[in-house]
Order: sequence, then structure tokens, then C-alpha cells
Amino acid sequence: MASTFMSRTPLSMLDFCLVRKGESPGQSMERSVELAQHAERLGYDRIWYSEHHNMSTIASSSPAVLIAHIGAKTEKIKLGAGGVMLPNHSPYVIAEQFGTLEELYPGRIDLGLGRAPGTDQQTLGRALRRDPRSAESFPNDVLELQAYLAGDPIIPGVKAVPGAGTNVPLYILGSSLFGASLAAKLGLPYSFASHFAPTHLKEATAYYRANFQPSQYCEEPYVIAAVNVTASDSAEDAQRQTELVHRQRVRAFLGQRGRQISDEQLDTIVNAPQGRQITDMLRYTAQGEGPEVVAYLEQFKELAQADELMISFQAPTHEEVLRSMEILANA
Repeated sequence: MASTFMSRTPLSMLDFCLVRKGESPGQSMERSVELAQHAERLGYDRIWYSEHHNMSTIASSSPAVLIAHIGAKTEKIKLGAGGVMLPNHSPYVIAEQFGTLEELYPGRIDLGLGRAPGTDQQTLGRALRRDPRSAESFPNDVLELQAYLAGDPIIPGVKAVPGAGTNVPLYILGSSLFGASLAAKLGLPYSFASHFAPTHLKEATAYYRANFQPSQYCEEPYVIAAVNVTASDSAEDAQRQTELVHRQRVRAFLGQRGRQISDEQLDTIVNAPQGRQITDMLRYTAQGEGPEVVAYLEQFKELAQADELMISFQAPTHEEVLRSMEILANA
């Protein structure tokens, strides 16, 4: 029996906990449970949830709470934050939260760390009450968090309970040389957000591998590269789905800026420079039937120098996402 792509390359997935039109956030979370259970059956390695705030179509504002719920509904698939935006939080609180998760679901918890706010400046400054300059302390915050999880806190007499001694695996997330440099310096795995920020992929992963310094947590460099997938039973249907996804992406992006656009206006904008700039964020997309998707992912893996691929499934409906997951898993 021929091996599948999944048997040769670890495949994981991102779940943005999308709130689709007419849905409540609770219904979106129910679908996230179904996605995790489906991914577990199909053999995906892990699922990550990303912290976003003040976004009407994304319900993963609290990855730790979401992971706690989904962990109880699954048995073995790894669950993690992809990621927690650390400048929004105290490292101590994150150590307690993910230490709690590790105690509940031993060996199943990942903690990806980013330094972007995951929201707009108004939400960051006034609602989250964080200083935009706090991102400057990200490297030190990572070290402080790591120390809490190791049970060797930087602040004397302050212990994370739960958290101390759990050594929850940390991953540095990024889309530039900053994250690549930090991950290499600290000897941690590096995850590149090429599913929406493709520009510096090759440069960043090459720098990370060339400058990696082994640590007690990671002896060799480990790269996770994110990539979009639209897999269908026919090339024509995959193209149809991609076109709809592009329209949804442009509408959502412009909607964040307060613009309400009609279908007729959307027809024009999608093909205009403004629309193409938005859809170019999805530059790295494997599209088509199973064999075409695998061929693309093989090339992408080599381009990104990746050890593992983090899949962001792009489809207009939940049912089409489930089918896309199946096609890739069996290809």
C-alpha cells in the first residue's frame, strides 16, 4: 500500500474558530469540537488556536479556555495556542493557565508565543489596557515564562501552581527575521505564519536554521510552516471554493475598517489592486484534488525548509472544510 503524504510529513492544522454568517460564537465553538474530533480520527498531529480580540468573525479570543473544552472532547490529539500574544499578558498568568492544561491533558499541550497584539490599537490600549511598547520586552517575557514552567522562577519565592515543572513545550511564532532570530538564539522550535504573511518565509527559515543554538528543550532546529489548503473532489470545485474564499477574505478585511460593500462592489474590488493585495496574503495555497495538493505541499515543504506543515483549510463552508481534511489525510 502506497504511503500517504501524512505518513511522510507531520501535518497539523489551525482553527480560527470562525463565526460564520448567522452563527453565534457558541455555535462556532461547537464546530471547533467537531473539527478537532475529525482531525484526531484522520491522524493530524496537532491543532492550534490563535488569540484575536475585537474581531466579529473569530471566536478564539481565549485559547486556553477553548483548549480546556476541546481537550475534554478529544483523547490524544495535541492542542495548543498558535499563539498566545504574550505582550497582552503576564508571563506568570500564562504559566498558570497552560500549566493547568498540561496537568489536565498530560503530553498534549503546546504553547506558541507571538508578540503581535492580535487586535487594533484601540482595543489594545483602552480595553486590554496594555502599552504598545510592551512588545519590546517579548524576549525577556519568553524567558520568564520558560522559567516558571521549569520550576526555576526568575522572581524569588514566586512559583506557578499549576505550571512549575510541567515544561510545556514553547514555540516561537513569527513572520519576520525577529522571531527567527529569537527562536534560534533560545534554541526553540520556530513556526512561520506563511498562511497570511508570506513575504519573508524563505529568508526567515533559512536564517533560523543557520543560526540555531541547541538547547535543553530542542537539540536541532525545528520549523513549522503554515500553508493554506483547498482540497476537493474536482479541480473545478476547488477553483470555485478558492474564488469564494477570496471574496469572503476581501469582504471581511474591508469590514474590519468599517466599510460595508455590496456584491457588485465586491466584484470590482476583488480584481482591483486593493483586492489582489488582500488575496496575496493567501499566496501559499495548495488547491485541487488530492494529488495536486500533495504535489504543491511537497514543493512548499522544500521551499520553507519545514519539518512540519500547519494547515489552514480554506473553504466556504464547514462541510467543505471537513471534506478537505479527509482528502488531504488520504492523499
